[in-house]
Amino acid sequence: MVERQSFTNQPLGCLYLVPTPIGNLDDMSIRAVQTLQSVDLIAAEDTRNTQKLLNHFQIQTKQISFHEHNTQQRIPELLEKLNSGMNIAQVSDAGMPSISDPGKELVAACIQRQITVIPLPGPNAALTALIASGIAPQPFYFYGFLPRKLKLQQQALRQLQQLTATFILYESPYRIRKTITTLIQYLGSERQVTLARELTKIHEAFLRGTLGEVQSYLTEHQPRGEYVIIVQGYQETEQIQTISSQQLLELIQNQINSGQKPNSAIKSIAKQYQLPRQQVYNLYHGLDENK
Repeated sequence: MVERQSFTNQPLGCLYLVPTPIGNLDDMSIRAVQTLQSVDLIAAEDTRNTQKLLNHFQIQTKQISFHEHNTQQRIPELLEKLNSGMNIAQVSDAGMPSISDPGKELVAACIQRQITVIPLPGPNAALTALIASGIAPQPFYFYGFLPRKLKLQQQALRQLQQLTATFILYESPYRIRKTITTLIQYLGSERQVTLARELTKIHEAFLRGTLGEVQSYLTEHQPRGEYVIIVQGYQETEQIQTISSQQLLELIQNQINSGQKPNSAIKSIAKQYQLPRQQVYNLYHGLDENK
């Protein structure tokens, strides 16, 4: 049964989900400041980072740490405080709580116990990048960070490969080059993409073009700042890409080198370039036989 959340005569405390700026402190809303001032406690991903924000807005509210490494320990403590009537605000280091940040487990636990959850609107890196990307903003699919484990990453990319909606990824400056190279392996070099970095900050920048063009740029320029990657969805009407036999073999070998089995790599490349699987299979094994 779906319970209607009541905001009046609530005997328990409330959990407020408060977005914080992703770079520019002027993006902090008046309501967010007032909420952090009025609650009894702030559950913060990094109390040292949040303290700088609180100092800037002269907020005296006490903090407690709540991050991915102490979630299971903290949730019972926070629920006990909420049950006693305390109001708690939950914040991440930047942007929306729960979006590639801690929060979802606490929200689920509160809902299960009929504790009121009140979300505040505010800064979000994914949507900020999307509306300025130049790529169709609707429909879109938010994925976030790709899995680090190879097998899980391959599964995710095979799903994203044929997605017709625009999709959004997050990536660090240390892995952005590798991620773009991997995307080319699955999507081809002609897929349109926009990279946004340092959003709302002094050095905010957008890099727009094909995956191949972006790869060339990143080869010559040092990546800096956290990245949002906006990727054009698969276009069913796009022309079949022309590719040489040698290029096909290199792409297959790249996927095999990254951990895929040969048949899986052949299937993936054939689908990516809209070629008969048997044709690609014969090409790969035929050359092997001639070695």
